[in-house]
Amino acid sequence: MFRGWMLAVGLGAILIGLAGCDPQRISELEEGVSTEADVRARFGAPDRIWDGPAGGRVFEYPRQPEGDQNYMITIGPDGKMSALRQVLTPQNFATIQPGMMMEDVRRLLGRPRAQLPVPAQRQTHWDWRYRDGPNREDTKIFTVVFDADWRVVQTRSVRDPALDAGR
Repeated sequence: MFRGWMLAVGLGAILIGLAGCDPQRISELEEGVSTEADVRARFGAPDRIWDGPAGGRVFEYPRQPEGDQNYMITIGPDGKMSALRQVLTPQNFATIQPGMMMEDVRRLLGRPRAQLPVPAQRQTHWDWRYRDGPNREDTKIFTVVFDADWRVVQTRSVRDPALDAGR
């Protein structure tokens, strides 16, 4: 049991370390100049590839569950990076409306940090950790509640409970 716990702690530290490298990786990329090969050299294989605008593709790079950011990097049809954005923002959260489909939410926010079924209510809650300010104390959890048909029922944002647990 101790060995499993140590492995989990080690993997968490690696994930946090990788997320800490993101500002360096981002600074090495330039919209309209950097290529798909440049993006993959700095970020690795994307978690998921979405169809993008005008025949391009969008690479998903989540930093969940331990991080507080998710990146979407758009590669245009010419093979060059046309956009790099951190998608876990209050502005993006505000676009999620009741009735929206799960796939649309995933495409907008990337992979969540947790997916929690609530069978008694026939719902599933998806959580993302994000930072709503510059300090660690600004860390929050954004939750999207889906019904049994995978449509958004509601959303909410709360202070990350881990901050109050002394972690």
